[in-house]
Amino acid sequence: MKHLNPLIGILLIACIGLFAFTFQSGGSIKGSITPASAAKLVWAVSPTDTLKAVITGGSFTIHHVKTGTYKIMIDASAPYKDFMKDGVQVTEGQETNIGEIKLQK
Repeated sequence: MKHLNPLIGILLIACIGLFAFTFQSGGSIKGSITPASAAKLVWAVSPTDTLKAVITGGSFTIHHVKTGTYKIMIDASAPYKDFMKDGVQVTEGQETNIGEIKLQK
C-alpha cells in the first residue's frame, strides 16, 4: 500500500500532462493548375514556415498549414512561367481554395 500512493500521483501527473496540450491540425490550401502537366511542385511560404506539395493531375492540396498569410509559388516546367500569388490567408480548421491557376508561356 505504501508504494501505491506515489504510483497514483505519477499517473495523475502524466494524465494531466497529456491533456494539457491540444493538437492543432491547422488549415489547408488547395487549388488546380492548367495545363495539368505544366508543373510538379507547389510551395506555401510565410515568414515562419515553408511547405510543399506535389501537383497530381493538375490539382494540389497542402495539409497542416499553420494559421497565417502565405505566398503560393508554383514551380512550372518549361516553356511555362513560374507563378506566385501573395496574400493567401489560412485559418485554423478551414480549407482555403485558391481556385484554378492558368500558367502562361
